[in-house]
Amino acid sequence: MSIRYLAVVLAAILPTVSLAQTPQQYHCTYGDLQRRIEIVYETGVTVPCEVHYYKDTEAPDAHMVLWRALNQEGFCEAKTQEFVNQLEEWGWACDAATVPAPAAEPEPAAEPAGADDTAALEPAEPEESPDQQ
Repeated sequence: MSIRYLAVVLAAILPTVSLAQTPQQYHCTYGDLQRRIEIVYETGVTVPCEVHYYKDTEAPDAHMVLWRALNQEGFCEAKTQEFVNQLEEWGWACDAATVPAPAAEPEPAAEPAGADDTAALEPAEPEESPDQQ
């Protein structure tokens, strides 16, 4: 199997496997410091979800997964709101961010007959979280 073929197949499949729904975000500031809290969902569903935390001024694009829920709707939203409230109690100014709608997903590329490389797409082991639901 050529690398070019594999790249085309993965480009067509991966957007549907990842957490890709438009996230809910909060931006928080404290002086020159900036934080971002983001709820990330799988496409078209509210669970599973993850709460990502970014320290944008100290480590741009690096994030921590604070919480994740596998089947309890509203868990990520409630934990995010609790965390935003805590930051505000500590003096941070937080605002809900407007997130642009995602572009329409392209049609998947047709696979040649007999091509099945789904074993390469098995998910990695999930991270452990003390509040995992």
